[in-house]
Amino acid sequence: MPVKILFTLPNFITAGSGRAMLNIVERLDRKRFAPAVCVARKGGDLDREVEAMGIPFVEAPFTVSPKPYVTLLLRAWRAAGAFRPHRYDLWHSFHYSDDYTEPIIARLAGTRAWVFTKKNMGWGSRAWRLRSSLASSIAVQNTAMVEQFFSRQAGKARHIPPGVDLQSFRPGPPDLALRQSWGFSPDTFLVGHVAQLVPIKNHPHLLRALALADGKIGLLFAGAELDSAYATKLRQLAVALGVNKRVRFCDKVQNVSTFLRSVDLFAFCSHKEACPVAALEAMACGLPSVVTAIPAMRDIHLNGETALVVPPDDLQAFASSIGSLMREPLRRKQLGLSARKRVEIGFTLNTEALRYQRFYNDVLGQSARFEDLELSQGKQARIPANHFS
Repeated sequence: MPVKILFTLPNFITAGSGRAMLNIVERLDRKRFAPAVCVARKGGDLDREVEAMGIPFVEAPFTVSPKPYVTLLLRAWRAAGAFRPHRYDLWHSFHYSDDYTEPIIARLAGTRAWVFTKKNMGWGSRAWRLRSSLASSIAVQNTAMVEQFFSRQAGKARHIPPGVDLQSFRPGPPDLALRQSWGFSPDTFLVGHVAQLVPIKNHPHLLRALALADGKIGLLFAGAELDSAYATKLRQLAVALGVNKRVRFCDKVQNVSTFLRSVDLFAFCSHKEACPVAALEAMACGLPSVVTAIPAMRDIHLNGETALVVPPDDLQAFASSIGSLMREPLRRKQLGLSARKRVEIGFTLNTEALRYQRFYNDVLGQSARFEDLELSQGKQARIPANHFS
């Protein structure tokens, strides 16, 4: 019998993990795995795609409020009722928060093992530590997480980086009409950045670097304005720096690959990221990149071979790297070719799916590492005090 796996996500409306999760689901070997998807709320753009897969797709709460603690297990038992008849072998959470009630519900639903993908650098709370202790295993998206977050839980975390669709994201000629629509002169060197407009992406760094760089460089921000106050401050900063005529805010672009192929260089300078897919997509398109040396980029790039990787706070080095690549087209081409080859070797969607299948097999080959949380129907159990201290 195929292994029954439940994939959970809050929704396909605001949760950015939806596409990443479905990339795995649709590539699973159906002879070995029988996937199902659960969201707390339907209504997202990807709902129809899940339905077209012909797999179970349910809307049900898979978390509860941890408080009041005295009734947590009773409420979790009731929530588990929606899942108990299905007897899932494995429950894979793509929930991005530090919620720890989901693994309790999974256990009370009779699931053999509960795992989650850690795709952000949030850490330090008691809730994160409890969520991790209740997990059978954890997939992490950069190697620094293993050391920083899970060093005391030897063997629990496994590095599984995201993959890229090499057919959609590939080298190709620029869309000249799109370049023209941005309103720059034909000889402008265009730097592209793909990320939602939120503070963690550190957009001011790019604006300040642009102010230090050559006047023939244009900067394009492609990303939804999720924080309107932050977006307003960015526009004000561009004016204050005198670069507003060299900056375009493109909002969320419909075809990211076309956008990437139509710029000359990709730039990325987030404060911290798990593993930004946009950086991998730029590599797959054969774009040269200038990025900051955060842990995620050290996993992805080889400095001087696939990108120029500069210290996170060195604004001058960032600006100088952009300027040097503008003046060296042959070097840009070589960086782009090497970046594409690196993605082909280790960051494809098929490779990611195979890694997850091995991950599932290994997890189910071990005994589930849930805490001893038992609750018989109609009988309230006591929760150990140290679970919430």
